[in-house]
Amino acid sequence: MREERGVRLLRDDATRQRATFLELFLDLVFVFALTRISARLIADFTDGQRGVYAGLGQALLLFLALWAVWSLTVWSTSWLDPEAPIVQTVIVMTLVGAMTMAVAVPDGFGTRAALFAITYVGLQIGRVVYFHLAGHGRPDPQQSFRLLLWLGLSAPFWVIGGLADDGTVRGPLWSIAVLIDYAGLLLGWPTPRIGGQRLGVRMIAAEHLAERYQQFLLIALGEAIFVIGLAFSGSAFHADQTAGFLLALVTTVLLWRIYFHVAGGMLDEAVSRSRDAARLATDMSFAHLIMIAGIVLTGVGFELFITEPLGHLPAAWLIAILGGPLLFLAGRAALEYQVFARVSRSRVAGVLTLVLLAPVTLHIEPLAAGGAAAVVLLGVAGADTRRSRRHPPETPSPPF
Repeated sequence: MREERGVRLLRDDATRQRATFLELFLDLVFVFALTRISARLIADFTDGQRGVYAGLGQALLLFLALWAVWSLTVWSTSWLDPEAPIVQTVIVMTLVGAMTMAVAVPDGFGTRAALFAITYVGLQIGRVVYFHLAGHGRPDPQQSFRLLLWLGLSAPFWVIGGLADDGTVRGPLWSIAVLIDYAGLLLGWPTPRIGGQRLGVRMIAAEHLAERYQQFLLIALGEAIFVIGLAFSGSAFHADQTAGFLLALVTTVLLWRIYFHVAGGMLDEAVSRSRDAARLATDMSFAHLIMIAGIVLTGVGFELFITEPLGHLPAAWLIAILGGPLLFLAGRAALEYQVFARVSRSRVAGVLTLVLLAPVTLHIEPLAAGGAAAVVLLGVAGADTRRSRRHPPETPSPPF
């Protein structure tokens, strides 16, 4: 499709489906951002300065803001031509803004809260305004209005929370802001008189979108490997620490295996077959959000049982050691439903087993708790293999 003045903005059949090098370059910023989130969480679990639960809540809000930036970028480049100069400029703007947010993460609820919040608001609104002006309102001026209205609703909560001297009000204000932003993402930014519409409802590049989700999940796994290497390289290489290192590597491989087994490798076909591709893409984003949060939390657990494999296991550590794999399996179960309109019993059994293990593992060592989580993941992976051998290859059949 050619727009007026010869500028092509929307994708067409000739547009390359693979992610561009500029998009992959942008992902490097989010690799760094995930390492900053992990570092915050590790400090919260070990030094106790902020408190584990307060630290988890703060890290979650920072992570959700970063994910909102990435998700909106991915949906845009799966709907618009990423080779168009206007779109490439928006990606560069995103790179600069996301990097600024990432460097603010370690003290994102302290002295750098204003930097984080103002950068987020400026980036989200600035991208929409620039695209609307540079594209002369094309391809959808109503969509720009929807986005600006919803982003404008959340902006005061972000900015006031960032500038507030009293840190106790920052969490509630930013929680409201996140709820507004994610309600818009989920519902398609409904607006009076013109209604709501998700990005890509007219045309969406299924292969590109699927690849971008898969790439970000690999980024999260790569960040977990970074945590493993950093934790073990700083240890004394004792036998128990070496066992923790190997256990963490095995667990990471299991996470990779469980994700890509069948459903994780068929996202593009599922989106292509869906009667409502934009809605399915939105739901997939939330499923990946849960899985990636689980992987980051699992990586924090790796740090804990590699550096202190034996001795007393603080109850809060189970949030990372067991809670991370639990979140991952829950998100993977949601993804399976989105691809096949069903959920394997092994996924449900894995989640329930991890829940039931929590009171039992309170009385064992951190390394043993990590081993218990790995056994559950191994059981899920084994069930996947047995199912593949007994049943013919499946075709995606999304529920909508």
